[in-house]
Amino acid sequence: MSDLRALSEGELEVTGRLVAASNGTFVGQVVQGSLATECVYKPVRGERPLWDFPDGTLAAREYAAYLVSEAAGWHVVPPTVLRDGPFGVGMVQEWVDVDVDAPQVAVVPADETPDGWFAVVDAVDLDDRPVTLLHRDTPDLRTVALFDAVVNNADRKGGHLLPSDGRVRGCDHGLTFHEEPKLRTVLWGWSGDVLEPGERSRLETLRADVTSGPLCDALADLLAVDERRALTRRIDQLLTSGRMPDPGDRWPTIPWPPL
Repeated sequence: MSDLRALSEGELEVTGRLVAASNGTFVGQVVQGSLATECVYKPVRGERPLWDFPDGTLAAREYAAYLVSEAAGWHVVPPTVLRDGPFGVGMVQEWVDVDVDAPQVAVVPADETPDGWFAVVDAVDLDDRPVTLLHRDTPDLRTVALFDAVVNNADRKGGHLLPSDGRVRGCDHGLTFHEEPKLRTVLWGWSGDVLEPGERSRLETLRADVTSGPLCDALADLLAVDERRALTRRIDQLLTSGRMPDPGDRWPTIPWPPL
C-alpha cells in the first residue's frame, strides 16, 4: 500500500526505533482497514538542534523534498507525508526494502576503479592504505545528483541511497533547501557535465511550478521566503550554465561519514 491518502490517514503504529539515527527516527506501520504499509516516522520533537538550520524544520524539509521530486517527475523520494503521530507531528515515509547486493557507493584500493564507476576522492583507510571513494555511473544516480543540486542537499551519504526493485531512490532529506550553498554529496561523478535535453525540460517545468500554482502554495507553508527564493535561483543557475554543478570552495563538498 503506497497510497498517500492511506499514509496520511491510516493509524500510525510505532514498532521500533533506528538507534543509529542522529535524530529520533522510528519504524512502524500505517494501518487502514485490512491493509498496512511499513514506514519511517520522524517526529519534530525528536529533531536535534543544528547550528545552521532553524529548529523544528527538518520534517517539513523532508516533505518539501518529496513534493519537488514528484513535481519534476524524478520520483527520487519515496511517498512521504507530514502528519500527526504517537510522538506528535512529523514526517512519515514509506519504508523501502534495500537490495544489499546492489551497493551504489564503495571504497576500493586506490587505482582500482572498475568499469561503470566514477572515482570521487582519494583517501587513506584506518591502516593508512590508499583507497578511493567511488559511485556507480547510472541514470538513476545521475537523477539523484541533479535532484540534490536543486534542493541543496547537505547530506547525500552513500547510506542514504536506496537501491530496490531495479531502481535507486534516496532518503534523509532533512538537511535541504538552505538559502546558502551547502551541497555535500558523494555523487560528484557528473560534475560539469552538460545537461541532457530531458533534464533541462524537467528543470523548466519545475521552475514554473515553484513560482506559481499548487506546488508554490505548498512550499510556502514548509519553507521560509529566502529558502524558496534560493530554490528558484538554483534552478535558474542550472538552466543558465547548462551543466551539472561543480564542487564549491566555501564548504566541505563530501559529507562525513561518506557512507
